[in-house]
Amino acid sequence: MHRDTQPPVLGFAGFSGSGKTTLLEKLIPSLRKESISIGLIKHAHHNFDIDTPGKDSYRLRKAGATETLITSANRWALIHEFEHEQQEAQLQQLLPRMDQNNLDLILYEGFKSSGYPLIWVQRESHSGPFSSSSIPNNVVALAWQGSLPENLPTDIKLLDLDRLDEIQHFVLSWFQQQTG
Repeated sequence: MHRDTQPPVLGFAGFSGSGKTTLLEKLIPSLRKESISIGLIKHAHHNFDIDTPGKDSYRLRKAGATETLITSANRWALIHEFEHEQQEAQLQQLLPRMDQNNLDLILYEGFKSSGYPLIWVQRESHSGPFSSSSIPNNVVALAWQGSLPENLPTDIKLLDLDRLDEIQHFVLSWFQQQTG
């Protein structure tokens, strides 16, 4: 698909260990079966490295290249090094770096306070009892595992975290509303 506008943006956030990545890992293939081209932006809280130590690209980056673009017939990746520790980029700053002309939907993980719609992922066994005060105001749905939360705002859809079909249906409906 070629588009002239930014594709819809939907996030998944929650406390560490709540199952966000696992949920996305299952959800993305089911959305791809619907012929939806998906971009993903993932926030990492730690220093991370996507390049393999010992490989040429890693060695050249470590030698001092500020940007390293690695390419093959199957993929390319751009790594940008900061000379000094920077304030983390906000989601709004990262979205323009995506190839939006060829994406139908951009999903993100983390970035709780981005302002973009998101699905809050929470497991009662991991996160404790639900507290609506800890949920950002841009939450459109709560993917929940455990006993039903009380005092859930009426504009937040409650989804069973163990029912991928239910979450997929919600995301597809939301996507269709956005692309109308």
